Parts: sequence; C-alpha cells; structure tokens
Amino acid sequence: MSPSSHRIDEHAPVFVISVAAELSGMHPQTLRQYDRLGLVSPRRTSGRGRRYSARDIANLQEIQRLSQEEGINLAGIKRILELEDEVAELSDELDQVRSALERIAPGSSRRVFAADRDGEINALRRGERPRRRPGGALVLWRPQRRS
Repeated sequence: MSPSSHRIDEHAPVFVISVAAELSGMHPQTLRQYDRLGLVSPRRTSGRGRRYSARDIANLQEIQRLSQEEGINLAGIKRILELEDEVAELSDELDQVRSALERIAPGSSRRVFAADRDGEINALRRGERPRRRPGGALVLWRPQRRS
C-alpha cells in the first residue's frame, strides 16, 4: 500500500474529549463550554459522549489563537468562524460553476454567459443577447485575473 492510502479523514470523529483537550492545549471544561456556545460542534456517540475530529482540533487551536493572541472575544470568534465557513462554501460553489462552464463550453473562460432561473448556463457570442423567458435575468460574469 502506498503512503497516500493511509490518509486519515480530517472530519472523522475519533478523539475523546480528554485527548482533544490535550491536543488543543485546553482544559476539557473549556471544550464543553465551546460546544455549548456553538464554537465547535463535535459529533456524539450513542451514549452522548463527544468525539472530536482533526478538523475540530484545528478549529480549537484557531479559537485559542484568536482569543489569546488577537484579543478577540468569543462572540467575535464565533462570527469569524461562521464567515470563514461561508467563504469556503461559496468558494466550493464557485469551483462547481467553473467546472460546469468548462464542461458546457471548454476553453471559453473569456466569453459571456447567461444563466436562467433554473441555473441553466448558456454561452453567448459577442453581441448576442440571451433568449428571454418570462421572469428571466441576464447575468454577466467576468472572472478576475489570477495573479
């Protein structure tokens, strides 16, 4: 087996609270409090025990850094984490749109596209207008140049 076949899923809930606390450098009671506040949401076993993933541990370390090094209160940290999750979701969605565009019109990253209400995307030629359906909208998208 190759080394890459032994990768651990970072979202797999494998650590009990005592191990998660030690790995994150926090007290178990702090982890319980963060769970109550919704800063970190570990999975639960059938007996209601908390199980933390490697991703949860990374989030706990980031919470500690934001709190101790940046002086941000827990409400601010919660909002930051929510916004980071939202950005990640939007980035994934954008990647899906780019993939869909590439499947529909390969190599057409500099073209104009129209999207209908159902999410159907059509490439347009220069100067061409999209077919109008009742209630439809024209969406122009121009990707930013990547550095």
